[in-house]
Order: sequence, then structure tokens, then C-alpha cells
Amino acid sequence: MTRAFLVVMDSVGIGGAPDADRFFNGDVSDTGANTLAHISQACAEGRADDGRSGPLYLPNLDALGLRAATRLASGSETPGLEVDPSGRWGCATEHSLGKDTPSGHWELAGLPVPWDWHYFPDTTPTFPADLSQAAAQAAGTDGILGDCHASGTTIIAELGAEHMRTGWPICYTSADSVFQIAAHEESFGLDRLLDMCKALAPRLHEMKVGRVIARPFIGSPDQGFTRTTNRKDFAILPPAPVLTNWVQDAGRRVHAVGKIGDIFSMQGIDTLRKGSDAELMGHLSDLVDQAEEGSLTFANFVEFDSLYGHRRDISGYARALEWFDREIGLILNKLRPGDLMLLTADHGNDPSWIGTDHTREQAPVLIAGQGTGKIGAVDFADVAASIAHHLNIPAQGPGKSFL
Repeated sequence: MTRAFLVVMDSVGIGGAPDADRFFNGDVSDTGANTLAHISQACAEGRADDGRSGPLYLPNLDALGLRAATRLASGSETPGLEVDPSGRWGCATEHSLGKDTPSGHWELAGLPVPWDWHYFPDTTPTFPADLSQAAAQAAGTDGILGDCHASGTTIIAELGAEHMRTGWPICYTSADSVFQIAAHEESFGLDRLLDMCKALAPRLHEMKVGRVIARPFIGSPDQGFTRTTNRKDFAILPPAPVLTNWVQDAGRRVHAVGKIGDIFSMQGIDTLRKGSDAELMGHLSDLVDQAEEGSLTFANFVEFDSLYGHRRDISGYARALEWFDREIGLILNKLRPGDLMLLTADHGNDPSWIGTDHTREQAPVLIAGQGTGKIGAVDFADVAASIAHHLNIPAQGPGKSFL
């Protein structure tokens, strides 16, 4: 019996989505966005030297086929040392009508989203009056702050002091199908914030809003505010079984690392480990050592997206990629014979692009432990079918195994 490890490098797109012209950051379409290629280009040109220097150095990911996959997806070159891939590699296209976390992860797990998400208009106020009233009622306050499209770090800097003075929660959204609530962990209370999100989630899910997200922060008006790692996503329940259910229904164990538990509302998940990306890497390493034969470990590393992509921080994104490459190289060396580790992404978030939203891109598909060779261009749902094939369990949905 063998094991599978599915690792999502959140937002590490490689360009070339064929329908990118249908998706926008402000008034500019995502045509031409390429997270990895543009970061690599910036590094080669000396435009990403904050905390690092030189060309983007990803020897372990490049050895698996990352450079080759980027070239296949978009024709883009990533400056650096050319190596012959030692893994199996390709690129994947998403068919769900979104460029967000649930759409990408659900489809990677074998379930293209069967509906159109609800998005709030980029106006102020953005929320319907009755929804804002319901949010205030859930918080036990006379009103809410924000009620607009905003960057999460920017809005707590702007409204954090007023939030602490009034006690009103900060409610905002983005280009994704989300309703986000920021509140101070101490003055408002973390449990109160989570209870508020839980109370509002059914109403928003009925509207086909994908997630209600608790965004706790700490700090003071004098010292500034910082978001904590106690974020929690209240996601809409997948309407059909996904990869985690398939594995569990076959009597196998499923271990979730990072946001996976929130994204799938704990459906088909036996254990959950959370933390910062550095802590998650430790959890993934432990599971490579300890996970049972026949099990699935499903991990998401979010900080590429949350700390650097949305903030359009090219140097920070490059540092995160180089850190991830070093750490994943150590883990790859511990895989057992017969193990499969598949690294991919759920969407793009090109830090060189206009705006602060995700970008519609293809995703790399990099496989360790299953020989070498080009997979070619596949669909997101094929990832789930291939993992099911590797684990010798029945697959559902539209995907086809490329193994």
C-alpha cells in the first residue's frame, strides 16, 4: 500500500489561463499575468533584492519540473540554471468560474464548482442594508465599520482605532466571494468574533457567498495593528463528495494541514494541524515520517498569497518561494518508496500585477516519487483522479488520472 501527499502552494500560478480575459483586477484583465515568471524576471533584473539577492533560486522545484511547467503553460522563461526535470511535471487548467480558494481547492479535489459565486459590488456601502443589520445584530452592536472592498491589512490600520473605541466589527469584502470580519482579539474577543461569523455563515452561504472569514488582530492605535494566525474560514459545504471523502470512504486516513479543514468544512478529514507556514512545514515533515500506509495528507501553504501576493510584495514572495524550496527539498528526501507527493496551486496572485486580487492562471503539477516525464496540460480535477488512482480507491467526478 502507498501514501499520497497533496501540497498546495497557495497562489503560485504559472500564467497562461486560456480564459484570463474574463477575469479582472479593477479595469484590467488578467491576460498576461504570470506569478512565477514575473517574480523570476524581477529577481533577475535586481528588482527583488529586499532580504535576498540574485536570480530566483528554486533548485528542488525546478528539478521536479517547475521551469518546464511554466514554459508549457505560458511560453514564459524563468531566468536561472536550466536543469532536466527529475520528476513528473505538467500544468493544470481550472474550469470553475472563480479565481479563489474554494473554487481552486474543490476542483483539485475532484469537484468543479457547480454554481456561480455571489460577489459584492465594488461600491460603498457594498453590503445590502439587511445584511449589515444582521451583522451588527450578530455582534450585539448598533452598526458595523467598513462595509466596502478593502485590503485586510489596510482596513485595520484605517479603522482599528475606531473599532476599539466603538466596539463595532470591521466588515469588508474583496474581488473574491467572501464576507470578512476583522476584530481585536482582546477588546472585542476572539470567541465573540468566531461566534459572530458562525451565526452569519448560513445566511451568506444561502446567497452563495463562498466564505465568512474571521480576521482577528492585536495591537493598539499607538503601536499599530497586526493580524494573528487565529484566522478561521467558515466555508460553504461542498455539495458532493470530494477527494477527502473518497479516501475516507475507502477506510483510509486523511490528514489536513493548514486551511484545508476550513476549506472543506472538515468533510472527510480525520486530523487537522494549523499554524504559520513555518509550523505547517514542520507538520508536513512529521506526517511524511508518521502517516499511515494508504493515507492522504492534504496541505495548504497560504503565506505566498496572504502575506506577499495580495500586498504586491515581489521580494517577499521571492523569499517565501526560496524558503519553501529549501524546506520541501528536505522533506522530499524522506519520502518512502511508493509514496507520491504532488505540488500544485489553486490560482495565481501575481505581485507585479495591478490591484490586490488573485489572478486567473494555470497551476503547476509537480510529482515526486513516480518517475520522470512530461504529463502535459491537464485539468484541475485530474489531480484528484490521479491521487485516487495512486491510492487504488474509486474516484468520482469528471477528472481522469494522468498516472
